[in-house]
Amino acid sequence: MVGCGDVGQRLVRDQHLNGGGPRWLALTSQREKRDALRALGASPLVGNLDDARTLRRLAGLAHRIVHLAPPPGDGEYDPRTRNLLRSLRRGRLPRSVVYGSTSGVYGDCGGDWVSETQPLRATTARARRRVDAERSVRSFSIATRASVLRIPGIYAPDRQGGTPLARLQRGSPVLVAQEDVYTNHIHADDLARACWMALWRARARRVYNVNDDSQLRMGDYFEAAAALYGLPLPPRVSRAQAAQELSAIQMSFMSESRRLRNTRMKQELRLRLRFADPLAGLRPGR
Repeated sequence: MVGCGDVGQRLVRDQHLNGGGPRWLALTSQREKRDALRALGASPLVGNLDDARTLRRLAGLAHRIVHLAPPPGDGEYDPRTRNLLRSLRRGRLPRSVVYGSTSGVYGDCGGDWVSETQPLRATTARARRRVDAERSVRSFSIATRASVLRIPGIYAPDRQGGTPLARLQRGSPVLVAQEDVYTNHIHADDLARACWMALWRARARRVYNVNDDSQLRMGDYFEAAAALYGLPLPPRVSRAQAAQELSAIQMSFMSESRRLRNTRMKQELRLRLRFADPLAGLRPGR
């Protein structure tokens, strides 16, 4: 496991609790996290994706790799993924590699349906770094089944910042209906399961949209969540007004509209969603 954050921890923990699962190795750059990783059932490995010298011991160490570490916060490329793959080439190659990317690589699609064959039109540097990482992973080696998961907004009530509750409590606005955008979601538990299934079932150099079945505009999503939490509906404003109140990164999410098709995920990974829409996953006790 490279990038053992919330989703990675869910995957390791679930497999450990099921018993009889694989032996997990978890790469971390923070020595103080070693005990927490051991408690999850993983063997910690100290290494830093920004320092290729610390990754040499990874060569030939694992049969299968889940790579969920994000790129750096600036630039047009992802040197972290390049460092990781370069270290893996020095030893016995892994049988499969799964990389967690973002659906942001598609850019704005005007609300159209988007399958994995859609041409990429990444408009932000953040998304272009992901495009670079995807290309590195898919061209890694013909001896390794490398696949890419394109992931939209991840949510879960037990995930830090994983619900719209705080934003609703702040009274942050959403766009008026005529300017609203479609948004896509995946529950963190379903995403962890998708990573696991991709390790074994994904086709070589294959891309998968990993999202639930919902077709929600962003404003409708926040309004439905407000009703679920018993909070006032968020104010509806124009895009010009929103730009005066929200951060640049928040506005970037409100500038792209698409509806992701998940047919390939269901047919090839054979993932059965536990949470087919975000409102089911946001309900208390879930």
